[in-house]
Formats: sequence, C-alpha cells, structure tokens
Amino acid sequence: MLSIAISAALVMIAMAMALNLWRLAKGPSAPDRILALDTLSINTIALVMLIGLGATSYNFEAALLIAMMGFVGTVALCKFLLGGDIIE
Repeated sequence: MLSIAISAALVMIAMAMALNLWRLAKGPSAPDRILALDTLSINTIALVMLIGLGATSYNFEAALLIAMMGFVGTVALCKFLLGGDIIE
C-alpha cells in the first residue's frame, strides 16, 4: 500500500517539476522565472525526501543543502533584479 502511495506521489512531483520547467522556459518576465526556480527547488526537496523514505539518512542532509542553496539563490536573484548589484 505504501509503495502505491509513493509511486503516485513521485508521478505528481514529476508533473509539478515539468510544469515548473515549462514556466521557467516560457515565463514572460524575470520574476516569473525566479518564482519557477524557487518552486523547482521546493519540488526537488520533496523528491529527495520521498526517494529517501527507505534509504539512508543522508537524504535529509541533501534536502537541507538544497533548501539552503535554493533560498540563497532566490534572494540573490531578487536582489540582482531590484538593484543590479548583489554584494554591496
């Protein structure tokens, strides 16, 4: 029963990632693309955690690293769009 739920969740996350990639490629403006990247990182975290349900605990650390890098990347891109300079 759990394997069916995991398979269904993997399919749904894969569809969400495909839609995020489509928005990343087609997004009419830069903020739309940044939002697509942020959502893609969140979906990647969900995918890593879902795959790691039966595996080692290293998947949790990988998900934390993806979360930190996604947050820093989103903040840096937004700051670049607002001011044109990341490091003051």
